[in-house]
Amino acid sequence: GGLFVSFMSGNSTRMGVSLADGHFQAAAEALGLIALFVLGAAGGSLIVLGRSRYSQCAVLLAEAGLLALAALAYSFGLDRLAVAAIVLAMGNENAVFQIAGGAGLGLTYVTGALVKVGQLIAAALSGGAWFGWLPNLLLWAALVAGSLLGALAYRWINLAAIWFAAAATLALAVLVGVAAGRGH
Repeated sequence: GGLFVSFMSGNSTRMGVSLADGHFQAAAEALGLIALFVLGAAGGSLIVLGRSRYSQCAVLLAEAGLLALAALAYSFGLDRLAVAAIVLAMGNENAVFQIAGGAGLGLTYVTGALVKVGQLIAAALSGGAWFGWLPNLLLWAALVAGSLLGALAYRWINLAAIWFAAAATLALAVLVGVAAGRGH
């Protein structure tokens, strides 16, 4: 209870508090989610390190597959497997904008995006690019909008809502693959 599929700062904090309170089972659950997230991030990075022009498409296809696995697992009453697949997918997602051989834009790292908004607003006020902060603000807004839509869908149909995420991710993978095929 109270753990997250993509907010590892929150899970890390919950783990620390659980350890302090002597709730070792809760701490172990948080650590398990963190480990799955890291495993997903590593898997996505391995795809990117293959250096194909279709790397982004492949990362998105892997994410869509994991989300579909989660939805399927849920439909068979395998809730823990469903959550594990979602966490792997969220870790994997961070590789979508990874630069081959290095870091990139972390899609689930919102604190960093908001810090960047503040830094780039300061830069704009000091003569820098006036709207350089906008992409990071849009990333934050997309996360808020996605969590709102996800929460509403979850209230409506529980974890079966993951089918929507899987379908949207698959559609995005197709679009990215087509763009890569055209020499984007």
